[in-house]
Amino acid sequence: MPFVRISLAEELSAITKQNISKAIHRSLIQEFNIPENDYFHVIEELKPAQLLYPENYLDINHTNRMVYIQIIAGAGRTLEQKKNLYAQIAGNISSTTEVLADDIIIVLIENNGSENWSFGKGEIQEVKHLKQMPDKSE
Repeated sequence: MPFVRISLAEELSAITKQNISKAIHRSLIQEFNIPENDYFHVIEELKPAQLLYPENYLDINHTNRMVYIQIIAGAGRTLEQKKNLYAQIAGNISSTTEVLADDIIIVLIENNGSENWSFGKGEIQEVKHLKQMPDKSE
């Protein structure tokens, strides 16, 4: 797991969109130690009127090439892993596409990976590569 939703301008080329997805996936493999075939991404293409942002926020300038990345992942990563992930994603995208690091917004949402995922058949699969989280009901 994680599940990644990438929201971006429809005017970006298909190659750029694929490179963004691949850059995120490489970063997740490197920083969150996910398996290579754990690749679940949705690319959402938006018209200019659907992509809203300030021209400047927190002294960071933004352009019409904004990319919003939402990552839903099992809980348990350290602050250092998260910082490294964000830096890797921004670096990988900006080095392989025309999208600037300043235009990359990342939101990480964590959940209890052992019970909040179904990868098919309407069942909860046992995911062996994740650290088991303690059962809070005990």
